[in-house]
Amino acid sequence: MNRKILLVEDEVQVVSFITKGLIENEYDVTVALDGEMAMTMFNNNSFDLIILDIMLPDSNGIDICKRIRKTNTHIPILFLTALGTPENIVHGLEAGADDYLVKPFKFIELLARIKNLLRRSLSFVEKPDEQHSFKIDGLVLEDYTKQVSRNGVPINLTSTEYRLLFYFFQNMNRVVSRMEILESVWGVDFDMSTNVVDVYVNYLRKKIEMKGEKKLIHTIIGMGYCLKAD
Repeated sequence: MNRKILLVEDEVQVVSFITKGLIENEYDVTVALDGEMAMTMFNNNSFDLIILDIMLPDSNGIDICKRIRKTNTHIPILFLTALGTPENIVHGLEAGADDYLVKPFKFIELLARIKNLLRRSLSFVEKPDEQHSFKIDGLVLEDYTKQVSRNGVPINLTSTEYRLLFYFFQNMNRVVSRMEILESVWGVDFDMSTNVVDVYVNYLRKKIEMKGEKKLIHTIIGMGYCLKAD
């Protein structure tokens, strides 16, 4: 069965170029030319991945991404935009995107990013590791059900935050570098100046270390991060 992609893009030439390439690679493509059309398509159909521009005629792709994440934390979202500063990239990832590709781009790179995101998404849903239950100081991760809680209180994580926490649990009490995290959690090489790891570690900390609970993710200066109980 062909994987279904929602392409949210208003530039006709870009739409034609991407659609032609994806169809040739046996993907089903649905096109939305603006944000509201994208939300309508998303709410009434099932997609495997979303390619999303930021500068849309009626809205900002960042806002669309946030709206999608309110109801679906796992569908892969790839920003495809001309906004390529480190600040733009971090802002996009903060909104809940899984990857970020800057225009102009080569189709072969877009295709590689799509395949990586879909492969990672499939693994995330269907292939639990041998160890599927983790616990430290009241923080519990159940990989079979993809549920996280601390002291019995459910914690809602995005797919990226979940993968990051899962990776920390797999390497509990071991210091992992930012590069190791980038390669294992994102699966693609990001410019280190984007500080994407630091951004997501801070997100994760805010969710799992609330209400005066003990700190679990520790910064090891000059080396990386470590998940451990004090």
